[in-house]
Formats: sequence, structure tokens, C-alpha cells
Amino acid sequence: MQVEWLQHSGTADEVTVIFGGWALGPTPFAHLQGPQDVLFVQDYRDLSTTLPDLGCYARTTLLAYSFGVASYAHWQASNPDPFDIKIAVNGTLTPVNRTTGIPPVAMEKTIETLSPQAYQVFLARCFGGKQDRAEIDVEARKAELIAIGERGDAPAVQFDHIWISTKDKIMPPANQLRGWQGQSEHVTQIDAPHVPFARWSTWQEVIGL
Repeated sequence: MQVEWLQHSGTADEVTVIFGGWALGPTPFAHLQGPQDVLFVQDYRDLSTTLPDLGCYARTTLLAYSFGVASYAHWQASNPDPFDIKIAVNGTLTPVNRTTGIPPVAMEKTIETLSPQAYQVFLARCFGGKQDRAEIDVEARKAELIAIGERGDAPAVQFDHIWISTKDKIMPPANQLRGWQGQSEHVTQIDAPHVPFARWSTWQEVIGL
């Protein structure tokens, strides 16, 4: 995993840790405002990385997004739980699954056909419209998808709030709803694409509690 501070004041009493989505980086979250420190995690080829000590914060919040949901749950199985609040967005604990995740055929096609051109199509599907050209390390991101698939279903984790986008063209909304049947009281559906963060301007709105 790669871990980096997006915001680190040294005086904040709260921290939000983002387990981000595949190949999107921190950009979807860059506009969100709030007083807390923000730590960003990506690249799930290897989950052996530890997080910085978060014990100095009065409140710690997890935002797990897309494949970051299952990746966090796998990571958590081998690490102490540092979080007071856990939020999931457009992901499930069964990341590659015909009925509760991304269908295996879609995952296989993504791996087989990944290229700079295919990545632009992926971005358009994520954001619900054409995006500026972005770079991708094709072999590294293929390896990450393979690792996520081989890791399989994640251990059970309870989330305090679960956002599901009704216009998600990456992880089917119906699959997400089935994937969270055991935690359906925490689910909120929103009219948004797979990357829904443009609808919010503050971290407090995303946390939604």
C-alpha cells in the first residue's frame, strides 16, 4: 500500500483515513473541506503496510471507497482497529462477485484490455462524463487488480454509514444492495456516478452522521 498525508496540520484533533479506489488517486477528494487531517491509502497489491500512529486524535474516521472497502477489511484482519467511525462508498466486502460485487467477467475484461485508451473510458464511466487525459501505469494497475481478485472476499466489518450511487456503472448498485443486506439499515442511496464526491463540499457531508 502507498500511504500519504493529504492534509496534516499537526494540531487537528480529528483524522479521516481514505482507503481509495483503484487507479483514481486522491483527486476525487481534493476539494473536500474540513478541519481534520486527511491520510490517503492506495495501491492494494500488498496490504502489509502499517498506518501512522493515530492515537493522538480524539476521533478517527475511515472512508473506504470502491475496492478500498474490501481492501481495508483484509488489512484490518491483521491490524488493530484504530477507527471510531467507518464509512463505505460504492464498494462491498465481496469485490469480485457476480451478485454482490463487480462481476468476474467485467474484472477479467478490464485486466485483459487495460491500456491508456481503455483507462480513459474507465474514467468516463467512473465520473459520468469524459475526463481530461490521465496517465496510468498499466502493468502495475493490472497487478493490483489481479491481487484484489486473488485475495477474494473480505472478513466481515460493520460500517456506520454506507453510500450507494444509483448511477454507478462500475459496481452495479443492485449488487451493492445485495452485498450489504446484513447492514441495510446503514445504507443511503444517492443519485450519483461511481465517483460521487462532487456532490459534497465538506468532509462532514461525506461522513453523513
